[in-house]
Amino acid sequence: MELTGRTALVTGANRGIGRALTEALAARPLACVLAGVRDPERFDPIVPPPGGAREVRPVRLDLGSRASIDEGAAALGAVDVLVNNAGQFVGGLLEEQDTEAVYAMLQVNLVAVMHLTQRVLPGMLDRGRGIVVNNTSIVGYAHMPAVTTYAASKAGVVGFSEALRRELRGTGVGVMHVVTPGVRTDMLDETDEQYGRYADTSSWDRIEPREWAERIAGAIESGDHILGPGGKTALAKLASRGPAAVLDAAAARMFSRRPRSA
Repeated sequence: MELTGRTALVTGANRGIGRALTEALAARPLACVLAGVRDPERFDPIVPPPGGAREVRPVRLDLGSRASIDEGAAALGAVDVLVNNAGQFVGGLLEEQDTEAVYAMLQVNLVAVMHLTQRVLPGMLDRGRGIVVNNTSIVGYAHMPAVTTYAASKAGVVGFSEALRRELRGTGVGVMHVVTPGVRTDMLDETDEQYGRYADTSSWDRIEPREWAERIAGAIESGDHILGPGGKTALAKLASRGPAAVLDAAAARMFSRRPRSA
């Protein structure tokens, strides 16, 4: 997609991949990059470089409820690039997961993605252009133990993205989903802490947020409909399309119901 003069919105723009992607888009000639955050006053300003975006502006966007999403979306204005990046992680054995945390995660990871897209999409359709970018995860394909509810949320985003992409064919509006590998963020630290109790995470691919953000921005410009993880993580995605026994064997090697550490 040609980004010159367009407006992009990135949710979860205060840290991690969201912050890095907001900076990457700010370096491109957009009219405005909207940084979706819960508290705009605490957003560390981003100054676009010469030739970059004319403005980077934080906007209040709380994805925690239907009402808060409606309130935030009503103040957005026209959005040409919607990046549903914000996410939460809950891991561990299913019977040990906090039910309230699971509900909150499903709200942010899946329900908010559908709701915010539904609010932004009509304007894109009226203008005959736009792209929706949804952040998924390798576990949205490779469904592994100790990430049951998180994997379900990300698999839901994959299904939503692909169904919507086909629904929008011929409208000028595209949909891309991003299969995120291990990126060095606070969420990956949380994953190591929760998931790592039951599985060895030492061999995971780990890339820097800026590197992954540049790949996402480039894929947006190229009009791709999926951005794969690359590296060793790509093998897990490939295995997910083969016999279940392949991932069953991998899970058996790396996972144990007995915690690795207290």
